[in-house]
Amino acid sequence: MEIRRGILQSFDDGTYLATVAMTGSLSVWLEGVPVSRAIPDAEMVTGRHVAVLFFDAANPNDAVICAVWT
Repeated sequence: MEIRRGILQSFDDGTYLATVAMTGSLSVWLEGVPVSRAIPDAEMVTGRHVAVLFFDAANPNDAVICAVWT
């Protein structure tokens, strides 16, 4: 497992999926990243920092947003 930082670009409160720009790379955006249901949707504001937990570092589709902060 690996945890990396990102910036929230968008969030769909109906599906609880997000788009994240990964910190350190202007060109790497992950779409359709699941968000922990423990995070209230009101906290998922564009531009906030997020922690993305990768269960398999070689597979960006196997990830979840597990924390958010300002």
